[in-house]
Order: sequence, then structure tokens, then C-alpha cells
Amino acid sequence: MRRQDFHFDLPDELIARAPAEERRGSRLLCLDGPSGAVSHRRFAELPQLVRPGDLLVFNDTRVIPARLYARKETGGRLEILVERVLDEYRVLAHVRSSKSPKPGSRLLLEDDTPLEMVARHEALFELAFPGEGVLPVLERLGHMPLPPYIDRPDEASDRERYQTVYSREPGAVAAPTAGLHFDDDMLDTLRDMGVETAFVTLHVGAGTFQPVRVDDIHDHQMHSEVLNVPESVCRAVADCRARGGRVIAVGTTSVRALESAAGSGELRPTVGETSIFIYPGYRFRVVDRLITNFHLPESTLMMLVSAFAGYEQTMNAYREAVRERYRFFSYGDAMLIERNPDVNPW
Repeated sequence: MRRQDFHFDLPDELIARAPAEERRGSRLLCLDGPSGAVSHRRFAELPQLVRPGDLLVFNDTRVIPARLYARKETGGRLEILVERVLDEYRVLAHVRSSKSPKPGSRLLLEDDTPLEMVARHEALFELAFPGEGVLPVLERLGHMPLPPYIDRPDEASDRERYQTVYSREPGAVAAPTAGLHFDDDMLDTLRDMGVETAFVTLHVGAGTFQPVRVDDIHDHQMHSEVLNVPESVCRAVADCRARGGRVIAVGTTSVRALESAAGSGELRPTVGETSIFIYPGYRFRVVDRLITNFHLPESTLMMLVSAFAGYEQTMNAYREAVRERYRFFSYGDAMLIERNPDVNPW
């Protein structure tokens, strides 16, 4: 199973560098995994495509303004991207500079707020935020960590738009982008019609944009992310099954959270970390349908979708999306996918 098998040609103009005017204003490509049939809808039509008794599972992580600009006391410039908040005063971060800071060195942010470089852990740097602590400094001086393919500076509007309306647990450095299409009115409509909701937390790391660099995808090492699947979600899934409803994951991060918590064969409350890698051949235990955006060529997320819908079905749907001029990636359009229970392992 080769990385190149998940390649597709994407014209640069189809990369969405700004969000749709309204959250629900995007398009929705519907893919039936078992048959491979594709239909073209609007995301605003989603209430017509779900049923009372279905369960929507959202990732309630909140994106932190994780990008900081700093300088060394000697004057050298640095760019810091927080990967994970360790506690109130410490983070693990990527640091870009001409020369890496050494343990014990002091860094100064734009308003001269000091940071200390505590230690290096392979590619990541442990930084200490004395005084007021991590989150207040990020809120005051941080920039939203837009994905690398959105090649523009972040804007004030990104603070709200690169965030789901239901986000509540700060810690992600990338948005769970399938959720960006939901607004409060749509959530109210879905609840009023009898669609249930549940919330997991998976703090998306910068590694979500890490390319697969090995040819054989089995050799790829996934990054680890913080996970919380509470007991209430396990009960909601069991209740959904009992009433004949469908479990619909909103985003690949919700899929990875649920399937990680079901790793034993049974969905159980789980707090910890996950580095689950889902690719063709994986047998899903929890999720029946998936709402997701269009993903990068040769990415682990393309591989997850291919495992869910079927490889040929997924690649054909992506080629159709390119022909129909869908908008791709984080601020782009969405897909609604029916799981293919008979996916050939390869």
C-alpha cells in the first residue's frame, strides 16, 4: 500500500484560502460508500439527510492562538508554534530560527514578555511561560495557526471563523474543520427534529499537516494527540444503537477518538492519548456515517476516508469534486459519506 496511491491532481485555485460567507454556505458532496454513487447538495440541506434518532458526535476542542513571534536576547528572530499545552506554565512547541535556542536561554515576545527554553525533546522545545501563564499570553499575543496552505497572515476574523461554534476545551492548534460548517441555528434545527448530539475531545496537533514521507504507508508513524471520550458518549452511542439510529462522526478527529476508545472491541470511556492510524483494511467498530472536508493528497486523512468509503469510491469522488470545482481543505466544502461495510482490505 503506497503513499502515491492516494495522490490526486488539485488545481491551486480550488484551495479555499478564506471561508464561505456563511458557515452553512458551503457545498456538500454525498458519497454512498457501498455503491460509490455521488450526489451534489448544499450543506444547508443536511437536516434533510439525517433522521430522528441519529447521533452526531462532535469534537469540542478549541483552537488556541498558538503562533507567537519572539526574539532572543541577542536579537535573533524566532517563530514559535505551540504543539501542546503541558500545564498552566509550560508548552511543547516547534521553534523556527536560524539557530536553535539552548536550554536556559531567555526569549522575548513582541511586548518583551519573557519565555524560558527549558529543554529540547527531539524536534520539540519545552518552553516556560512565567508570570501569568500560557493561555493568557497566547490570548494577548498569539496568532491563529492557520494551515500552511492558507498562505496569508491570519486576520482578526479568523479568531472566530477558524473555530467551531461549539468549541469549549482549549488545546488544539488546528481546527476540526468539518465542524466549521455548523451554526447555532442548524444545531437547534437538528435537535428539534430529534437528532441527538454528543461531544468528544481530541486536541488536534500540528502533526495533522505532517506529510507522509515514506513510500510504504505501514512505515508511517502517527503523531500523538490528547483524547477524552467520556462515559456520556459511550451511553449515547449505546442508546443510538438500541433505537436503530446511526452514529455520524463530524470530522476525522471524531472518528479517531471514537475508534480509539473502541480499540478493545467495545466502546469505553477513555482519557489519554491516541496515535491511531486508520487506512484501508481497518474495520470500523463505531462510526456509520462521516461528515468531513476534502483532504490533502497523500495524507493520512485521505487514507482514513478511503478506509471508510472504499479506495476506488474515494478516489473517484475526489476526481468528481475537482471536476465540479469544489473548494478544498480547511475552509472548503464538505462531504457526507455512508460507510462501506464490505470494503476490500486492498
